[in-house]
Amino acid sequence: MDRSGAVVEANESARALFRRAGDDLLADLPVPAWLAEAHRDRLRPAPESADGPAPSGAIDHRSFEAHPSTTGEGGVVWWLVDNTDVRLAEQELRDERERTGLLAHVSNTLLSSLNVERCTEVTARMAADHLADAAVIVAPAQGRRYPLTYAQVGGPVTQSTAHIDPSIVPGLAEALQGFPPVPTRWISPDDIPDWAVPPGFTGPIGSVIVTPLPGHGVPAGVLILLRASAHRAFTDGEEVFARLFAARAGAALSAARMYSEQAAITSVLMRELLPPVLERVHGVDYAGRYRPANDHERVGGDFYDVHPGADPAQETFVVLGDVAGKGLEAAALTGKIRSVLQALLPLSGDHQRVLGLLNGALLTSHHARFVTLVLASARRKAGQVHLRLTSAGHLPPLIIRTDGRVEEASTSGQLVGALPKVTSRSATAVLAPGETCLLYTDGITEARGGPLGDEFFGEQRLRRSLVECAGMPAEAVVERVQMLAAQWLGKGRHDDMATLAISAPKTGPLSVVDGRVHRREQRVRRTM
Repeated sequence: MDRSGAVVEANESARALFRRAGDDLLADLPVPAWLAEAHRDRLRPAPESADGPAPSGAIDHRSFEAHPSTTGEGGVVWWLVDNTDVRLAEQELRDERERTGLLAHVSNTLLSSLNVERCTEVTARMAADHLADAAVIVAPAQGRRYPLTYAQVGGPVTQSTAHIDPSIVPGLAEALQGFPPVPTRWISPDDIPDWAVPPGFTGPIGSVIVTPLPGHGVPAGVLILLRASAHRAFTDGEEVFARLFAARAGAALSAARMYSEQAAITSVLMRELLPPVLERVHGVDYAGRYRPANDHERVGGDFYDVHPGADPAQETFVVLGDVAGKGLEAAALTGKIRSVLQALLPLSGDHQRVLGLLNGALLTSHHARFVTLVLASARRKAGQVHLRLTSAGHLPPLIIRTDGRVEEASTSGQLVGALPKVTSRSATAVLAPGETCLLYTDGITEARGGPLGDEFFGEQRLRRSLVECAGMPAEAVVERVQMLAAQWLGKGRHDDMATLAISAPKTGPLSVVDGRVHRREQRVRRTM
């Protein structure tokens, strides 16, 4: 090209590129605008592109770089190098990096939640935003209905359940069973039913992908991708990438569904292991508090139960126990012990016999753990609460009198589940109105803490604390004991801690109802 920008010479390759025969005038050769601009810049005194990248642009739908060299007559020889394949490779590399980044983002986003509904919504949303114009997720059937999740670009994610026939959509029934997806070219957009199209989706469907969401042994569902006919159809590369996306999403959905199922099972089983909520039964107040050794767990080796009598004339059977060990293994044994004691309720009037039968049951089980127990039978009579107390290797109950005295019940016995025979000595006690009997586990007295962090809370300190609880209702007594033990511990480690209080309610003033004298009971509330 001369200084005016006219083409003065072109080799055969250049003529072929610009479709010019050997006798055609070179001056009429159609120089592309980008090359003409590069030529003018090259002839300037200080060309802008001298140290920059080589000029490049398109000629006849292919990409070229132009490398200049100056001629003696002041013109420029431009060597055009076809770099179309390099550009395509670079673009493919950028696309692959983008797809890899998207897959990583999909995994991080979906695995951050173990909520099935949330994972399904995110999967549908990301599929619609990055893979297609709209996405539909068909989850495994629940009975005769299928959960459906819809998403489209710029629209909300909606969910519903419906009676559908998966066989209508090519490949859907097979994908729900975990079979490989059918090729996109086998699916006609005309075969897509209305329920497989998100509400409000505009334009006819031009291309469809149906791919399973693989799970852990069981498919997590099926992903249907829709693209409007106004856009290009899915390519083979996009179809392969959709399967990779579905594999990541299916793994996350399967993990979330498995977690939900296990959480539901755990919740059902946990209800049988959690301590019961206690209240007044047949005129006697009961209150309990439990703190497991590990704050992230809800159950452990300590337990208590209150089994009301059939009527006020019958004794209420109370038990508080401490299984050797802590954590879930100890909790499993507490569940068995509570079940055995439940079965032995008809014999609850004979504490020694109940302990003997429980001891036999533990000795014949596969558990190598033992348990200490306190059994109590309570019945209200004439405004007082009559107690029968039996300790089996456990700390004896403490009785808080209204005058501030703290008495220890004279009961003792051997622990259960370690020796062939269990012996025990029972004691009786009578609670006047306002008096309380406290049952507790050694997690209270062996709470290690204090100023130096290495001193037990101890029985003596517990007794002094109970002096201040004189006249308090059962609820306030257990709250205060647990609070003092927690304060003594600070942030230190501790064993399971259980407390159960049995109180005789204070009686209120006399009142006349229908000409008859009645004594009203009142529950004393005290702010801790």
